[in-house]
Amino acid sequence: MKTQRGAVLIVSLVFLMLLTLLATSSMQNATLQEKAAGGLVLRDASFQLAETVLRTAETEVLMPGFSHSRCSTPVTCLPPPEALSLTAGGRGRASGVNWLASNGGFFGIQYLGETEDPAAAPDQPQPQKLYRVTAIGVQGTSRTVLESIHTGERRILWRQRR
Repeated sequence: MKTQRGAVLIVSLVFLMLLTLLATSSMQNATLQEKAAGGLVLRDASFQLAETVLRTAETEVLMPGFSHSRCSTPVTCLPPPEALSLTAGGRGRASGVNWLASNGGFFGIQYLGETEDPAAAPDQPQPQKLYRVTAIGVQGTSRTVLESIHTGERRILWRQRR
């Protein structure tokens, strides 16, 4: 009987250590899930902000009498590369796009030229002006860049840049 007294203490300590490891693992898993959920919330918030800014800029393009100067070179007609890193409004170095702050995000408009047959509008034979609208939404560490192509009357293309 005297030999069993120490065995109960050792078995109890082993069980206590296992319970501690299980609790620690559960807390780490819960923390990881909380961080992942927070990242998803930021991503969704930046997407919603970018969509709001895009709609604001599209409203400007659709206003009667809206005009914009044409891209000066083929390079300045490309999607603006600074959209993926922009932190403040002003003229973009690479693209020459004038970035405007709006609703907590940024947008830029490029006049790409004219076409007689824009996508989704084959019933309109007259020339249509094409504009690229780029909107940026930033929430925390998440950035969303949305682009749309517009005629003076409607959106004909939309995409999300990564």
